[in-house]
Amino acid sequence: MFFLKFENYNLYKMKKTTLIFVFTFLTSLVGCNESASKKVDKEKSTQNASKSAPANAAMSFDKSMHDFGTIKEGETVQTTFTFTNTGQTDLIIVDARGSCGCTVPNYPKNTPIAPGASGEILVSFDSSNKPNMQQKTVTISANTASGRETLRIKAMVTPDPVKQKQRDDAAKARQQQNK
Repeated sequence: MFFLKFENYNLYKMKKTTLIFVFTFLTSLVGCNESASKKVDKEKSTQNASKSAPANAAMSFDKSMHDFGTIKEGETVQTTFTFTNTGQTDLIIVDARGSCGCTVPNYPKNTPIAPGASGEILVSFDSSNKPNMQQKTVTISANTASGRETLRIKAMVTPDPVKQKQRDDAAKARQQQNK
């Protein structure tokens, strides 16, 4: 008999604990109908609505691609890309990099360019050891909306006959080693 009472007491205690837990959980769920993060988001959206969007610089180029045509291997050729800041704030070019060591841009680094003002990027291409069709890019990092602008150059490089014979002989030697 004592054993039966003890068992009922444990069951009663377990039910009571479960009910307290469920009640606490439901109270916290109902009480937090609108969380603090939602309130903060509402406040920010009303503040942002009163402020205008930040102004960006924008680059407009006279051309974004240049074809050097046919050149001889070993020649270094250059072209100038002219751009205008068509944005609402000063344009600042932080970096400009060629896709290869043979492509070198010269640009106004960290120099503010006022809205409406123009600037130039001089791109040099060294065709040494670059026979046949070559296509290279220059990637510009600036304070524009996208943060990056891309310029392209291409050239058909006529191989130097002496260097081409050396390349062909080296290729034949590699093929002989692989057999």
